[in-house]
This record gives sequence, C-alpha cells and structure tokens, in this order.
Amino acid sequence: MGSEKKSSSEEEFVSFNADHLQSNMKTIYYSRTFLSIIGGVVAGILGFNGFTGFVFYFLVMAITSVGLAAKAKFSIHSYFDTWNRILLDGFLGGLLSFVLFWTYP
Repeated sequence: MGSEKKSSSEEEFVSFNADHLQSNMKTIYYSRTFLSIIGGVVAGILGFNGFTGFVFYFLVMAITSVGLAAKAKFSIHSYFDTWNRILLDGFLGGLLSFVLFWTYP
C-alpha cells in the first residue's frame, strides 16, 4: 500500500527506437546547418569582423540549442539519449558553413 523502494541492484533501462533517434539527430543537424548559413549571412551583412563574428556564431548556436530543447519541452531524455546530443552535436560542423556565408556577402 505504501511506496516501495527498489533495491540498488535494479536499474531502469531506457530503450530508444533507432529510427526515431536517427531522425531526431538529422533534424538537429539540418537545423544547425540552416541557422549557421542564416547566421553567416546576417553576420556578413552587419559587418562583423574577426572575434565578433565568431562570438555571433556561438550566440546563434546557443540560441539554437535552447530552441531545440524548448521544442522538446525540455524533456530531452524522451527524444535523445544524452544532453550532449542537443547541446553539442553539430556545433562545430556548422562553423564551416557559417564562415563561408559570413565572408561571401
């Protein structure tokens, strides 16, 4: 009738559907790439040079991470296996696209 405690030897195992996890990762990758391109164009138009341009990129990626977490209603473990998936994956991969479109306009 009361609450029962689980023994320390029992662990909860969370399983993920590989197709859904892969689809979620592709969504993050495409979102970061798209926002890197848009951020690069905006940084180029605003005339950011050197360090300020890179700070702008990291700011855009931080906002992207918060936006993706908000889209998942901050229940990251329902959609991904770790927080690193949403915070860090694709973070530096979009840098090349950012620099390309930053210097192009």
